[in-house]
This record gives sequence, structure tokens and C-alpha cells, in this order.
Amino acid sequence: MSGLKIKKGDRVRVLSGKDRGKEGVVMRSLPSQNKVIVEGVNMAKKHQKPTRATMQGGIIDKDMPIDASNVALLCPKDGPTRVGYRFDADGTKVRICRKCGQDV
Repeated sequence: MSGLKIKKGDRVRVLSGKDRGKEGVVMRSLPSQNKVIVEGVNMAKKHQKPTRATMQGGIIDKDMPIDASNVALLCPKDGPTRVGYRFDADGTKVRICRKCGQDV
């Protein structure tokens, strides 16, 4: 059981760092490191050697992980918010917005 409240496919806003204010979709979640990879955020240039998989070598832009504490989940109604939990009648755990209480 990980303590990471942000999952793949979530829309988030960056709260701190060089990309502060940018919004994007979480492409991958790394719960063991408490990090997420957000599309278009924290880009790094990587020198790629041509291989069988990638015939084209050169310098590529790569999305690097960013700490999960530096991003906030975007609620469709309220914008950036913290995440809470609620249990439904049938016992399923549902993530909710802390500002309005709506399901995320």
C-alpha cells in the first residue's frame, strides 16, 4: 500500500520549481520514490546513441520525475486541491476533492 494520492491519468498543476504553474497529465506514477512523471514538465536533454530500437540518434527531450509533493490534483470545479478519501456504501474507496467534496 503506497501513500501516493496521485495516479496515472490525473490532471495536475506544478506548485514549485522551475516549471511552477504548468499543468499536465501524469504519464507515470512512481510510489516507491514518491515521484510522478508529468507530460511536458521537468524536461531534460538526453544524448541518445542510435540503437536497433531507435535508429535515429541525437539529443532527445525526456520527461524526468518530479516529487509528488510539488504537484496538486486539479478539481474540475475548484482548481488545484488536496485529496481526501471516502468509503461508499458498498465499501469502495473513492478519492474526493478537499475543497468541495466532489469525487475526483
